[in-house]
Amino acid sequence: MNDPIFLYLALVPVLGIVAQVIAWWIRVPSILLLLTFGVLLGLWLNPDVILAEASTSKSIGARLIFPIVSLAVGVILFEGGLTLRLQELREAVGPAIVRLCTIGVVISWILTTLLAWLVLGIHYKLAILLGAVLVVTGPTVVAPLLRHIRPNRKIGSVVKWEGIVIDPIGAILAVLVYEQLFHAAGHHGDVMHWHAPVLGVLKTVGIGLAIAATTGFMLVQFVKRYWIPDYLHGVFFLAAAIGSFAVSNILVHESGLVTVTLLGIYLANQRQASLEHVIEFKENIGVFLISCLFIILGSRLDLSILGEVGWRGVAFVALMILIVRPLSVFGAMVGSKLTRNETIFLSFLAPRGIVAAAVVSVFALQILSTSHDPVILEGAAALVPATFMLIVGTVAVYGLGAAPLARRLGLAEANPQGILFAGADPWIRDVAKTLKEIGYAVVIVDTNYRNTSAARMEGLASHCKGILSDHVRNHVNLTGIGKMFALTRNDAINAMAVREFSHLFGSGNVYRLQPKDAEKGERAQIGHVGKGRTLFNEKCDEVSMARKYREGFRAKATRLTDEFTYEQFCSQYGNNVLVLMTIDSKSVIDVATADEEVKVSAGETVVALVKESGKQVTS
Repeated sequence: MNDPIFLYLALVPVLGIVAQVIAWWIRVPSILLLLTFGVLLGLWLNPDVILAEASTSKSIGARLIFPIVSLAVGVILFEGGLTLRLQELREAVGPAIVRLCTIGVVISWILTTLLAWLVLGIHYKLAILLGAVLVVTGPTVVAPLLRHIRPNRKIGSVVKWEGIVIDPIGAILAVLVYEQLFHAAGHHGDVMHWHAPVLGVLKTVGIGLAIAATTGFMLVQFVKRYWIPDYLHGVFFLAAAIGSFAVSNILVHESGLVTVTLLGIYLANQRQASLEHVIEFKENIGVFLISCLFIILGSRLDLSILGEVGWRGVAFVALMILIVRPLSVFGAMVGSKLTRNETIFLSFLAPRGIVAAAVVSVFALQILSTSHDPVILEGAAALVPATFMLIVGTVAVYGLGAAPLARRLGLAEANPQGILFAGADPWIRDVAKTLKEIGYAVVIVDTNYRNTSAARMEGLASHCKGILSDHVRNHVNLTGIGKMFALTRNDAINAMAVREFSHLFGSGNVYRLQPKDAEKGERAQIGHVGKGRTLFNEKCDEVSMARKYREGFRAKATRLTDEFTYEQFCSQYGNNVLVLMTIDSKSVIDVATADEEVKVSAGETVVALVKESGKQVTS
């Protein structure tokens, strides 16, 4: 089939996912590759062109693409709302988020308006409108960057909340500004009814709250009362979110963003029904939609229009990054509990994405089709290229610079190698203590209070909680942690733990001990779907490891050299050595597993359980 529309629709998701995979391989922000792939696709197949060629209407491209983008953004905001826990607001991040979404928005709006007026040279009404639109960041751009940067939990929560909450705020603000400056003025002369914005906000929030609460309550009841089968939960919630978004937008323009965000927050914080499987489904949908949206955005980008704003556009982008964002963040954070480094990081992270592009494009089309003022028309034509230039500029600058800055400020690590230990038996504490002495972050979680107390006495971060509890996922500080060892005495819990934490660390970084009585088959099949990588070798189960410790085996880190090789290390201890992991010259940990032989060379460090010659057996 040579239909260009068919080819374009097929290439969008393919290129989106290929870009995601390549970005993961080479460790760069995915949105950079997504935009690049989209621009390259647009040079060959531009959606506006091929859709216009398929119809007598030249506006068919925008008429089709904008609703699709709008619905996709609604789903992404719903998925983002599902990650927002109100407990985070009750902690230190709450005041920071409120400040950013109130004081920060006002400062950003005012400064962006001044820049648009003075630097871009557009009419003051258009500058006010553009300033309102560009207060947004959004999960479409923030989520991929956070996945790449992996900042600590506190600052990550602030960025996540701001990115999700500020989207509906910016959309509502832009609609109200447009209604007051253009629509209202066009119908009532220059008389503006300033009570209208207040009523508009109240109406939008009221509609959003009512639809979100009603839909959320019904969804919970459907799950709680088993009115829908499990295999339909994900798609049922997806359909409900899209339906709520559409109904809300029909009632009040752009209120759908508020509705789906509130719906996600409601579902994330209710305690009547477990929705973990729904959240997992929505995460996959979110990644897919973000990938497709950025390919579409890039493919619609006409590089020639960027030249229309020239040096003014470049100056506008530079000042937005260097002046507007820092001043809005530092102004909002005066008197807050955020540290200086956290505030600096926030001031260098405000990428713009799909929402800004879509909203500006819609308003520009409306103004161009209704206004007769040549000054307004000239300025409206510059809105889209200026916004697209800001999107490309902020994505490039923040995408390349935010991660190194976070690491320099001590808020993130490029490739965290620390280990979360599920279990705190003596041999586990011994291994964790050895790793900590080398310089790695370690966290121990166990339900045995005596074991966690002993770990704390030994200077280890420990928590007397179950590894599967919400507390571990939502409140334990996992900064610097990149792997998980499931070492409890319960094989089923180990299996469930590796499945749970594979979503956080990746399936290649979660490990478990060989199940007890594995040769019998039945117990080895527990948690087969998420069994994880088997630690050390097939003979290392919980019983054998505890026995080794009782026999005098202790954890030891040994650096190998050309003079003291791995062969010499092994011959020194003979059968009294069990290699656990190796550490290369870049401090990357390579864990010994049953399916992969450890490869060691000079300059690396071996962490092993060894029994010194003549060591007395302990009780």
